[in-house]
Amino acid sequence: MNYLVIEGNIGAGKTSLANRLAEDMGARLILEKFAENPFLPKFYSDPAKYSFPLELSFLAERYKQHKEQLTHRDMFAPLAIADYYFSKSLIFAAITLPVDEYNLYRQLYNIIHQHLPLPDLYVYLYLPVENLMKNIGKRGRDYERGISSEYLTKLQDGYFVYMKGRKDMKSLVIDTRNIDFVNNQDDYLKLKDAIFNHTYVAGITRIIL
Repeated sequence: MNYLVIEGNIGAGKTSLANRLAEDMGARLILEKFAENPFLPKFYSDPAKYSFPLELSFLAERYKQHKEQLTHRDMFAPLAIADYYFSKSLIFAAITLPVDEYNLYRQLYNIIHQHLPLPDLYVYLYLPVENLMKNIGKRGRDYERGISSEYLTKLQDGYFVYMKGRKDMKSLVIDTRNIDFVNNQDDYLKLKDAIFNHTYVAGITRIIL
């Protein structure tokens, strides 16, 4: 495996897992720079006004980051682990943008995404929306206070629609509601084993830990 993606809804723990796996495996770590996006707090306060510039800025930054990190392999760290995949741009845009803006956005997305590699494994950390809301509340980010359960449900649905449409990609959906891989070492090792020590085929595989 050379390229692993850890995805999930807001509050699923994808960044925590990606960080820990990268440290354990000596891998290159690709983290989304969402906190540096100046449009994000504005979007949460006024989605209608700032959704298009937000999605465009994310599209540009994600493409730049993936192109820089994945174009050339590092012989000393051949494995790259990312806490998001480029397709996240399209999934979020489908929810936040009106139809005409989304159609324009999708044209731009289709032009660029074909130049980026497919992950060897796409891991989606699944949590019910009520669990996600609790996790978001615990971390206490001001700009996330306006996130609703309805918005998270739409995102969850968007991810599954995307995965179902990618017959060429190995997608592993892991239900993590019964484990605590952040604070429990045994749970973390179970999750790590599921990702690295099993063989998966193209399409969606679902497991519960």
